[in-house]
Amino acid sequence: MIRRLGAAIFLSAMIAGPAVPEQTEPTYKILGFDDLEGWDNDDHAAALTVFKNTCGDLDGPDWSSLCALAFDATDAKQFFELFFRPVLVTDGANTLFTGYFEPELNGSPIRTDRYRFPIFKMPPEAEEMRPWLTRRDILTSGVMDGRGFEIAWVDDPVELFFLQVQGSGRVRYPDGRMIRVGYGGANGHTYRSIGKELVRRGVYQAHQVSADVIKNWVRRNPLEGEALLFHNESYVFFREVSQVPSDKGPLGAMNRSITPMRSIAVDPAFTPLGAPVWIEKKGRTPLSRLMIAQDTGSAIKGAQRADVFFGTGDAAGRKAGKIKDPGRMVVLMPIQRAYAFLPEALQ
Repeated sequence: MIRRLGAAIFLSAMIAGPAVPEQTEPTYKILGFDDLEGWDNDDHAAALTVFKNTCGDLDGPDWSSLCALAFDATDAKQFFELFFRPVLVTDGANTLFTGYFEPELNGSPIRTDRYRFPIFKMPPEAEEMRPWLTRRDILTSGVMDGRGFEIAWVDDPVELFFLQVQGSGRVRYPDGRMIRVGYGGANGHTYRSIGKELVRRGVYQAHQVSADVIKNWVRRNPLEGEALLFHNESYVFFREVSQVPSDKGPLGAMNRSITPMRSIAVDPAFTPLGAPVWIEKKGRTPLSRLMIAQDTGSAIKGAQRADVFFGTGDAAGRKAGKIKDPGRMVVLMPIQRAYAFLPEALQ
């Protein structure tokens, strides 16, 4: 299921299941900056700051030169217009924007009557045997008992399940301390959508399913709810990444903190990680903004597929869960690469 999650396994995958579009050979079209809807009105300086966080990890002498120039740039808009060209990359699939976030759970470093649901590190046998035990086996067989793989204990198994869906999060201890956990591996079983399962059972129609709807149903029906969570045999393990300051975003696929509303997850087969990407998201809350491709995800496949990082906590989660919109995304490429018009130019 998982290719590389970085900050998240995306909410859209949890609700509807990863959908792999039928792809044709990609096509490339160079646009002008005046073709980008809302380009003049964006905060280019904010985008440049985020670009500088990861541009040093881009491969190629042209990217290295642009990264060095970025740190000397005094006019961000001029920098992007002078050294890049917008390239529209398409593969025959419709554009789809979704959103993701970093959950925040209540927890404790030790087990108590309230905090009794463990966040586990990955045991060595799970790395060696693929697939390993199912979610049900891991949580009910006692195989993890007494082995010291608990990173922390939380008070809500449903929120813990959704932490696994997102792939990273923060845990707040009773004394106010905070730890951060990131994706540490999985048991190797194929992901199965519990949202789709509720639809299959006739509990809800597809358009009614959301993260909040699923959470509420599981809590109202504890026995059936537990069985529903076991329907997804995939299980995600974590690692502590508390070296990332609490005022910074979680680590993305480039092993750097991502930035709310400026970082997106993309398919690196079409969009280089670290590249600027202009998005024109439609829907109820249109958004035209220069983002930086700094993350990936199992549900993010295709040239016109992106996931917008909304930030940390419940408010960010509610906003992210509402996003499933069409639009257009355009990659900003160094000029020479843009005119190469070849797939290898995106590598």
